[in-house]
Amino acid sequence: METQTIKTKETTAKTTQRISGSEAIVKCLIAEGVKVLYGYPGGAIMPVYDELYKYQDKIHHVLTRHEQGATHAAQGYARISGNVGVAMATSGPGATNLITGIADAQIDSTPLVCITGQVPSQLLGSDAFQETDIVGISTPVTKWNCQITKASEIPEAIAKAFYIAKSGRPGPVLIDITKDAQFEEFDFSYNKCEGIRSYNPIPKTDQNSLEAAAKLINEAKKPFIVWGQGVILGKAEVEFKTLIEKAGIPSAWTIMGASAIPTSHPLNVGMVGMHGNYAPNILTNECDVLIAIGMRFDDRVTGKLDEYARQAKVIHFEIDPAEIDKNVKTDVAVLGDAKTSLKAILPFIKTNSHPEWHQKFKDLYQIEFDKVIKNDLHPTKEGLTMGEVLKEINNQSKGEAAIVSDVGQHQMIACRYADFNVSKSNITSGGLGTMGFGLPAAIGAKMARPDREVVSICGDGGYQMTIQELGTIFQQKAAVKVVVLNNEFLGMVRQWQQLFFDKRYASTEMTNPDFVAIAKGYYLNAKRVTKREELADAVTEMMASKEAYFLEVCVEKEDNVFPMVPSGASVSDIRLE
Repeated sequence: METQTIKTKETTAKTTQRISGSEAIVKCLIAEGVKVLYGYPGGAIMPVYDELYKYQDKIHHVLTRHEQGATHAAQGYARISGNVGVAMATSGPGATNLITGIADAQIDSTPLVCITGQVPSQLLGSDAFQETDIVGISTPVTKWNCQITKASEIPEAIAKAFYIAKSGRPGPVLIDITKDAQFEEFDFSYNKCEGIRSYNPIPKTDQNSLEAAAKLINEAKKPFIVWGQGVILGKAEVEFKTLIEKAGIPSAWTIMGASAIPTSHPLNVGMVGMHGNYAPNILTNECDVLIAIGMRFDDRVTGKLDEYARQAKVIHFEIDPAEIDKNVKTDVAVLGDAKTSLKAILPFIKTNSHPEWHQKFKDLYQIEFDKVIKNDLHPTKEGLTMGEVLKEINNQSKGEAAIVSDVGQHQMIACRYADFNVSKSNITSGGLGTMGFGLPAAIGAKMARPDREVVSICGDGGYQMTIQELGTIFQQKAAVKVVVLNNEFLGMVRQWQQLFFDKRYASTEMTNPDFVAIAKGYYLNAKRVTKREELADAVTEMMASKEAYFLEVCVEKEDNVFPMVPSGASVSDIRLE
């Protein structure tokens, strides 16, 4: 491990004890407050699993059915709890199977610590059985990683890993530990990491930037806020709500920012982006001041960059300096933690209301309601729509459920129509768009918050990528509610094929199995709905269940998700049909 100066806080007695590297790993996790970890055993990590067996009263290990499932479950655990998720795997294919979840966590700023076993150090570089350079493979998709070949390096590396994963802009960290280091004994003590030289996770907020931002906001006639997950990660929900209410600013969210304020809040004007709401997308190019808070101007939000908010002064509240001016040129950058920055700017903000500006949002919402929303939520056609399923779940959950969605049309429908009355309620794969995320992430979310209702919304395509995690649900008795919206297509790809490839449905139609029979094979309560009159009772039965429940809803095969900003188009070119 590289040599760096780190600040530590001693959390154990000063006396050391001589133990193996594998036991040290377990003791380090306990010292960091880890209660649950997700993983899959194998030869190169077996010494650690042997020690976990001895500490079952301290750490609950969840045997997922695939290593990818372990990372997604750890992500769900982290996203709903705010704590670091932990996943573990053996070397070679076990380690490489973690990569999709690690990459997902990196782009969505999810704090993970992943531990992989590795072949003995004397075999490194020899192409030994199940040897893979996981450090090299994971370098582009981790916040930090390292390889350990000596047991004495373990405590400092793990302390550093947890600090890096959760500090500043969170992200995934990977530690690769050779098998001989797991067996080797050394004198163990553990000190938590409290700082690393040259690593400044939270930049200091500049007073001049705050005053400049406040001046622009106070003088704006058409201010508009787009907020992202930074509000949630920064635990700044109260400060954010106070700001928008004081300044009277219409505010829209990226899919990662959803639930920071309730869906029904009068200043919440909906979702921006490719399948976002009509008004916030259109009016992005009419506002005079655009205030971005804890978001990174992803291409799915901006559309064609050289036509994005060109008329507006741009203020960017951001914890990561690398995001400033990366995609959109900023007039005022306010660096720092969202909670600190928003609290600091409040005294400079004047009370305002902007009634005429708000009316524009209302007028455009009515257009979207008449052309899109009414048909999604109150359809007149015979077949079920995805929107009315979400509407029924809202009716039953009162907006209190955590919605964990997979990736595809159903994801956009869930984000558009689910009611979020509690923060950390929209858990989905945003930046990477990982099909297969939804089911295992819901397991992690439910295990982190057993007091909350957790509903997994999947499509028939993504669901089958991690369908084996039904076994994890059964074994762990995790009371997840799993809803599959089955249209017998890879729906999002099919929609693009319909709109842009002359309905050439190449390799997108699905011949699906009997999903209910499979769920019952895992001893789960299960039901299939094919008719509108069956839906309400089925959702009621599902939500009332104290155990896990699987509900398949057969929906219209060729429904599309609108509005839609075509790829490469301006947000002003958003289509309603």
